[in-house]
Amino acid sequence: MVAIRFTGNYEDLSTDRGYQFKFFCEKCNNGYMSSFKTSTMGVLGSAARVAGNLFGGVFGSVADSSYEVQRAVGGPAHDSALKDAVDEISPIFKQCTRCGNWVCEPICWNKKAGLCENCAPDLDEELAAAQAEAAREQIQTKAREVDWTKSRKIDQVSGAVCGSCGTKSQGGKFCPECGAAYNAKKKCGSCGHEAEGSPKFCPECGGKY
Repeated sequence: MVAIRFTGNYEDLSTDRGYQFKFFCEKCNNGYMSSFKTSTMGVLGSAARVAGNLFGGVFGSVADSSYEVQRAVGGPAHDSALKDAVDEISPIFKQCTRCGNWVCEPICWNKKAGLCENCAPDLDEELAAAQAEAAREQIQTKAREVDWTKSRKIDQVSGAVCGSCGTKSQGGKFCPECGAAYNAKKKCGSCGHEAEGSPKFCPECGGKY
């Protein structure tokens, strides 16, 4: 098996048509894909499949055998293709001399410090992140200082929607859609009791509203 010196995390994307590999950074997990390398055996297998279709399947077994051989892990052609992929992708990765990890240079390598960003964070990135975090905390603090309920009567029962038309409540005393009062009370014509909401019958005497 080919020794992969810069990362132990890769995905084999090879098929019967050829070889391709995707290597992942051990810090950010970004993937970097090698160039596709056509398999000679895969080309022969495809030709055999075409011939099999043309001549009634005479060469069908040849095509199937080619596919199975190509899928075998650890074959010389596969190992050679993996070695070429490692040579192609390795310039993208750097090894941190402090922690020993291999990381991708475009995202996770601090060129000024010569270390990975786990060991030597980019100060400009850290400053920007700290400023954004501080701003978020300040916004939350200031938002808590504002009385967002001063225009609402908390001691009165109020539904989430208008009892008359069903429109979602926007606060205030009246529905913005139909103009109905949110907290209007129904008065019983029999006993004079005022009830909250929209009951059909008086809760005191049972009379119909």
